Amino acid sequence: MWEQTLEKGMTNGRWMRGTLALLLAGAAASCGGAEAGGMGRDVDETYVRVINVEVTEVSKETFVEEIRLTASVQANRVVDVAAEESGVIREALVEKGTPVAEGQPLARIDDAILTAQVEQARAQAELASQTWERRKRLWEEDRVGSEIAYLEAKYAQEQTAGSLRALEERLARTTILAPFSGILDQRMIEVGSMVAPGQVVARIVDLNPLKVMAGVPERYAADVRRGARAQITFDVLPGQVFEGDIGYVGATVDTESRTFPIEIAVRNSQGIIKPQMVANVVVTRREVADAIVVPQDALVRVEGGYVVFVVEAGEGGDVAAVRPVELGPARRNLVVLASGVDEGERLIVVGQKSVADGDRVSVVDVRD
Repeated sequence: MWEQTLEKGMTNGRWMRGTLALLLAGAAASCGGAEAGGMGRDVDETYVRVINVEVTEVSKETFVEEIRLTASVQANRVVDVAAEESGVIREALVEKGTPVAEGQPLARIDDAILTAQVEQARAQAELASQTWERRKRLWEEDRVGSEIAYLEAKYAQEQTAGSLRALEERLARTTILAPFSGILDQRMIEVGSMVAPGQVVARIVDLNPLKVMAGVPERYAADVRRGARAQITFDVLPGQVFEGDIGYVGATVDTESRTFPIEIAVRNSQGIIKPQMVANVVVTRREVADAIVVPQDALVRVEGGYVVFVVEAGEGGDVAAVRPVELGPARRNLVVLASGVDEGERLIVVGQKSVADGDRVSVVDVRD
């Protein structure tokens, strides 16, 4: 039995070795077939990347560099009108919020006592005037009387005339007048109230024109001049643009804010601008004629500065070409290119951050 088992194991081993040889031969045949079928040949195919871009044609224009400021509105004039005589208010002639003209009566103070004093002084002045005329004629023509009487009559006439003028002026001041045209913004008295000299009775504001006041950073000190034109807008008045001239430029710089003040006069004939409104001011710093102006988004920042990409015609189609540029003045999202790009070239404005120099591109849109 042991011999039978050994013989059987040897037979099985020979079968396994034969099977393995057959498998190795098949694998070799398969490798040869694949090689014969061309599976080992190098793939000679080239893939070209084409990037879609949008461009704008470069042109020249006049570029205006602006200084943008935040300002506040102030009334042209604000005056607290005070009484110049004491007494009881007999008439309040204007309600608050009413437009008034220069010299228009606002209120009247009781003038009965002053009126009587004026009448008395007028009579005294008339008597003194007639006395002086007679003394003068007698002394100068007939040499009648004394020189002392002559001089007394002269000075008495002058004194009474002066007293009369003073009382007439005080009587006139019992009527409180508007010092200039504007709006009676506040009225502090009512009929029957007692006032004293110097007591404020009303406030008048002049709202046309208005003063727009702003602080300009000191770095623009050489660029802002009196008489320069400025544009003013208000967030609360959308779509409306006002213009005015710079009427005042401060001579000193504030030590805390490092700005110097300017004032701009703005017409307000419709009265829609109110004092203390916040204004947006644009002042022209300088103008550059025949400038190449491009969107700032078209710039690509690199280690040495900035570059842009333009589209050029290549052998197989349009390609991107890199251009180092030198920047000039900027305004909002626009910037002047001092060098690097010529008029008429096609500047990439969308897709410029996805291309490299020499990349194939496809122009999908041309912007104005």
